[in-house]
Amino acid sequence: MALLEVESLSKSYAEHGGIWKKAEEHLVVDQVSFTIERGEALGLVGESGSGKSTVARMVLGLIPPTAGTVHFDGQPVTGASAHTMRALRRRMQPVFQDPYAALNPRMRVLEIITEPLVIHKEQGRENTSESLRTRAAELLRQVGLDDSALARYPHEFSGGQRQRINIARALALRPELLILDEPVSALDVSVGAQVVNLLRNLQREFQLSYLFITHSMPLVRYLADRIAVMSRGRLVEVGEAEQLCRAPQDAYTQRLLAATPELPVFAAR
Repeated sequence: MALLEVESLSKSYAEHGGIWKKAEEHLVVDQVSFTIERGEALGLVGESGSGKSTVARMVLGLIPPTAGTVHFDGQPVTGASAHTMRALRRRMQPVFQDPYAALNPRMRVLEIITEPLVIHKEQGRENTSESLRTRAAELLRQVGLDDSALARYPHEFSGGQRQRINIARALALRPELLILDEPVSALDVSVGAQVVNLLRNLQREFQLSYLFITHSMPLVRYLADRIAVMSRGRLVEVGEAEQLCRAPQDAYTQRLLAATPELPVFAAR
């Protein structure tokens, strides 16, 4: 059984055209289906407005689909109760695009990283100040930062460091799936390359599964095992990363590859 199963997922919104015009449905995601196996990284790639982030929000249960289903490890995400979603969110965590907006500026790094541990307190496990600090220091080490960061605030860090803190927070609950929504698009190329290499190493170390959302073909080719190409709300091509990049079948995939030449920092595997 696949870890994540997305079947015929669609999302539409009503567009109101004014007093005299009838509201029309705008289809943002149209019949999208894919799976992610345990330990696999699937890259969902497409231009801005293609519906990628909407898919991510439906997978996370943040917005309901108009049609279709999402299952995580056999459990339905679509229509799940609040209690079920709380349990599922321990096992799948997001890392969002903007490392500046994603961190509460009034919280120290220690509070930011340990907040998920406090909210999702494990049964029979006491969260003492000492145990939380030890766990936070361990998480920082895993993302390449030291425990001197714990007492500091987000504004004291660079964009790349903030994204590392975001990743540490996402790892706090030991999730099986990370949903990475354009995690390096707000960073410059060299810093983004460091974060992508970190994500690749973490996946190998902890056998993580990734849904990696991006507009960059070179980046997704480097990180993903398979690539799903999305255009105007629909999947137009899905395949093994290297094969798809070497011999794309769909005209849109060909244009996307031509528009984003290989970057030196994201060499193919």
